[in-house]
Amino acid sequence: MEVYLPIAEMSVDVSVLFGLGAIVGFLSGLLGITGGFLMTPILIFIGIPAPVAVASQSNQLIASSISGVIAYGRLGRVDYRIGVGLLAGGLLGSLFGVWIFSVLKRIGQIDIFISFSYVILLGIIGASMLFESIKTVLKVNNLLPEAILQKEQHPWIKNLPYQKYFPRARMEISLIALLVTGFVVSFFLAMIGVGSIIMVPALIYILRIPILLVPGTSLFQAVFIASSVTLLHAITNQTVDVVLALFLLLGGIIGTPLGSQMSHRFRSEYLRLFLALILLGFCSKLVYDLVAQPKSLYTVVTYGVDD
Repeated sequence: MEVYLPIAEMSVDVSVLFGLGAIVGFLSGLLGITGGFLMTPILIFIGIPAPVAVASQSNQLIASSISGVIAYGRLGRVDYRIGVGLLAGGLLGSLFGVWIFSVLKRIGQIDIFISFSYVILLGIIGASMLFESIKTVLKVNNLLPEAILQKEQHPWIKNLPYQKYFPRARMEISLIALLVTGFVVSFFLAMIGVGSIIMVPALIYILRIPILLVPGTSLFQAVFIASSVTLLHAITNQTVDVVLALFLLLGGIIGTPLGSQMSHRFRSEYLRLFLALILLGFCSKLVYDLVAQPKSLYTVVTYGVDD
């Protein structure tokens, strides 16, 4: 059975949308990610306009983030003070990102910007994860010296002004670092629908927040940022397709718990290797779509209703 998507202005089989939500939800639970950077390219591949894909999939992030915050909060693994600092910069980043999004949409360049951004982002992250997972596998099998696995420190964070002590994390962090991190991540969430895949590494490798606090704290700020991004896109750009978001959400509700239950059966380094190969595969497909000759030289596309 097909359903008409009013904002995307196209019909799609319900089972396809539901299945995509379930598959990405399963991968999210299995790999411990929110899945936005997986969902957006897949929606583009099946023909959903890129701006609609970016804005609509954020609703799935809201639902998964709320359930995640509740679960991690009960375990005491959410640093709400750090989350508020990230949120302050994030609200500014989402406003700026949605404004730039609307400008690019108005001049007809948003589709190419989203595709090109995903090529760069997925290529860098996929290659980095592939390299890191291979090193870990070699180390586990005693084929790589320990020294090669050591991670670089970022002492320049400690030299920033406005250092504040956070009791739960038991460390000092510059408020400027929190604001900038929240701003940058929220900007990318508003522009291309990607947040956690940038936020989590930033919290771990740049801000050096204890890893047990990272998932819950990241999800805490994601609830509010994803909500603001969705609302701003709906008001400013009219690119949020509620029907599309609903079926993706229903599929995700089923897939995410199944993935979480399966996650303990696989070694983490092999899961990261699997994710890296997925990202590089998506990156290759996007590159092909950018350079391949289109079926028609001219295309007229509208998103929502503009004044």
